[in-house]
Amino acid sequence: MGRIQRKKASPKKKKGIDEGAAPQANTEAAVEGAVPAVISDKDTAKRQAAPQKRSLPAVKSTQGGAVRNFIEKALQFLREVKVELKKVTWPTRKQALGSTLVVIILVIIISLFLGVVDISLSSLIRLVFK
Repeated sequence: MGRIQRKKASPKKKKGIDEGAAPQANTEAAVEGAVPAVISDKDTAKRQAAPQKRSLPAVKSTQGGAVRNFIEKALQFLREVKVELKKVTWPTRKQALGSTLVVIILVIIISLFLGVVDISLSSLIRLVFK
């Protein structure tokens, strides 16, 4: 029961196929007629005992190292900001002035509308309470 069946390794590796995974029904192995290989418990134990990479802590233990790490991260961030700002398509002076004018006109129109509605509702409330 400790044996796992898998597709026999082909000479050409295909992208996106996990070699350690067990074959599912109607996979390429069944379609192509490949003979599945048998893996012993010894092979699976070797695969499980493979060393894993350990990540280093982001902040160093000493305070000077932490400050240096913080400064390096800040400088890297500023470099990335500079690169991204170069990608921005900035509006021309004419486009900026036109957009600003449209915004100012709309603010004036909406404020006049709200002022008229406020005055009319407040006068209506005064008439109701008299």
